[in-house]
Amino acid sequence: MGEHGGSGIRTRTEGTQRPLCAEYDTALLDLDGVVYAGGEAVAHAVTSLESAREAGLRLAYVTNNASRTPADVAAHLTRLGVPAEPSEVITSAQAVARLVAERVPAGSRVLTVGGEGLRVALRERGLRPVDSADEDPAAVVQGYDASVGWEHLAEASYAVARGVPWFASNTDLTIPTGRGRAPGNGALVEVVRIATGARPQVAGKPLPPMHRETVLRTGARRPLVVGDRLDTDIEGAYAGGVDSLLVLTGVTDAAQLLSAPPRHRPTYVAADLRALLTAQPGTEAAVRTGSGPDGHRCGGWTARAEGDELLVEGDGDPLDGLRAACAAVWTAAGADPAGGRLRTGKALARLGLG
Repeated sequence: MGEHGGSGIRTRTEGTQRPLCAEYDTALLDLDGVVYAGGEAVAHAVTSLESAREAGLRLAYVTNNASRTPADVAAHLTRLGVPAEPSEVITSAQAVARLVAERVPAGSRVLTVGGEGLRVALRERGLRPVDSADEDPAAVVQGYDASVGWEHLAEASYAVARGVPWFASNTDLTIPTGRGRAPGNGALVEVVRIATGARPQVAGKPLPPMHRETVLRTGARRPLVVGDRLDTDIEGAYAGGVDSLLVLTGVTDAAQLLSAPPRHRPTYVAADLRALLTAQPGTEAAVRTGSGPDGHRCGGWTARAEGDELLVEGDGDPLDGLRAACAAVWTAAGADPAGGRLRTGKALARLGLG
């Protein structure tokens, strides 16, 4: 599927005749900011996922957070009202453990900076987590955990500085919590990078090892990636050649979506996970009387570029207005890595999304 310009660049979000849960066989769901935030379920997530599963959509939970085991994640989801099995959870810890196991001898010691989720994943691959650079590790692996402190980062730095191969579960700079954004694994990885001048091999979204791990574990034939981050979820789907749904319940806001470069432009955009249960509105060229195509229409809204300003007119669902605005801005921007130069503030305020 794809609504692209002649260059293969996405210039608008897509529409569907059927609900997304009928268009795809498996939803590859990010967790933080999509299903839950902190310890609480995101609004509408529980009932939407229950209905999607009943409609035949397989659910897989794919997270860059390497701190917890799949069993812990599944138990958390179940407590929230989303029954899940550990086999339905895929973590960046599993992806990076496979990556390490392919590069060091079986049974190797691995200096592990992270939580139990990372240690369990390494053991499942026949590797031995250790805590000190003095234990002659064959590799260093770094994954997020709230317990990581200076001593752990120092041990990783000592080993990496000696030339020990360095791996990271992911490099997300921030993570969403119930109180706001907090430093993520990428921020901790930066500490070791600054200390050593080295760079790790990274497994998590949006890079291929995570996509490979997900496909191997789910067997999905027609997957839909569902996420809240442009630079991990949506870019990962783009790199894997699969469709994506951006939900606006996490870190990405409407302004960031409009300025997205091609690799960050989702197939669909919606307010939340209720989108899995509905057909998706498409956009079309808007035509002024007596003139050619002028802008883009979705639902009751029309958006167009006028000079360096994005204009929106109409009424109805603000998300339809955002879809029309995406088409106008992305068409004007083309492949511009900065996402174009249109001023969008007034248009987003008109939609109530500014």
